Amino acid sequence: MTSIDLADRSLDLGEWAARTPDADAEFAVAVRGWLEENLAGSFASLRGRGGPGSEHEFFTERLEWDRHLARAGWTCLGWPTRYGGRGATLAQRIIFHEEYARADAPARVNHLGEELLGPTLIEFGTDEQKQRFLPGIVDVTELWAQGYSEPGAGSDLAGVATTASPADGRWQINGQKIWTSLAHVAQWAFVLCRTEPGSTRHKGLSFLLVPLDQEGVTVRPIQQLTGTSEFNEVFFDDAVTDADNIVGEPGDGWKVAMGLLQFERGVSTLGQQVGFARELDAVTDLARSNGALDNPEIATRIARAGISLRVMRAHAPAVLDGVPGADSVGKLLWSNWHRDLGELGMAVRGASALIGPATTAEGAFNDLTDPEHVELDEWQRLYLFTRADTIYGGSNEVQRNIIAERVLGLPREARA
Repeated sequence: MTSIDLADRSLDLGEWAARTPDADAEFAVAVRGWLEENLAGSFASLRGRGGPGSEHEFFTERLEWDRHLARAGWTCLGWPTRYGGRGATLAQRIIFHEEYARADAPARVNHLGEELLGPTLIEFGTDEQKQRFLPGIVDVTELWAQGYSEPGAGSDLAGVATTASPADGRWQINGQKIWTSLAHVAQWAFVLCRTEPGSTRHKGLSFLLVPLDQEGVTVRPIQQLTGTSEFNEVFFDDAVTDADNIVGEPGDGWKVAMGLLQFERGVSTLGQQVGFARELDAVTDLARSNGALDNPEIATRIARAGISLRVMRAHAPAVLDGVPGADSVGKLLWSNWHRDLGELGMAVRGASALIGPATTAEGAFNDLTDPEHVELDEWQRLYLFTRADTIYGGSNEVQRNIIAERVLGLPREARA
């Protein structure tokens, strides 16, 4: 079995994206050149750092990297120029995310603001909200967390119970959110709340922008299987936000929240697939070096992983074109593939994968982590963290229900 070539697995979106070859080729050269020139010096050690399960790695340094990108005009590419973006075409955004992943550049710390909240405010926000919040996202001076899931409302967001009521020109918020990524380093959260007493399901919800640095907000990190804590519980006890910090009208929260989720599965996920290809290549190289590739079962699993990655990539245009249900199919494809890759990595490692982790290397972690933290190797971490891939962002069961009910027209699942 030969090495899996990243270029061979690049997205074939040329005709679909209607690219202008010369202009897009120049853009790709500019992106590639800038990354090569700037991922050097103090930033060189950040290559490959961060990302799901590894958000603790060099967070302060990666934050400075994001701000370095901002100063050079490489944040918020697809936003209109009047909001501080670059006004890049869809094809250019695809190029950027793929080149960024191929350069093994560090995971971004501003994803929730740049890819989710920003486009949502551009679509649904007032002029005042855009003027107040978009500049802090563009220059990475304000970080955001997503206040959706709750102990009783994980993938089923219609079960949200956190409440917000008007009081003295502000909203007063009470309740609990959970699995809130990076809330411990964010200054703000966009929070889905129930603002109409007695309302149920999708009705009576509102989308609020809430400062986290205030009395009445408690952020409590959750230790994960990997030993790290990028997820959090967030408690609101009479926390407040200004009355104007509501996106859309009161009761429109479901529409705004669903609009945001469409942005979540956008162009940036294409770069994610390039990262998946790199991970598969690393598993293949490991299997070749330690002899595991001689095992027919391992060789077959690696081959199937390569085929499945091609299927995932072939499905990408349907997601970007907004084909009904395509985003749910895409979530099922990548999350199950990545979980299976974690299992494959451990199988390739063999018995050595069960050996306990080594002591954390000095300098690898900063103030986001416990000094007693011990580090897993890349395959152990991949295996453990990918157990969550089929849960967060909408579990397998929820995605299949969406496909069944909204695409295939099957009867709705009975609810208690």
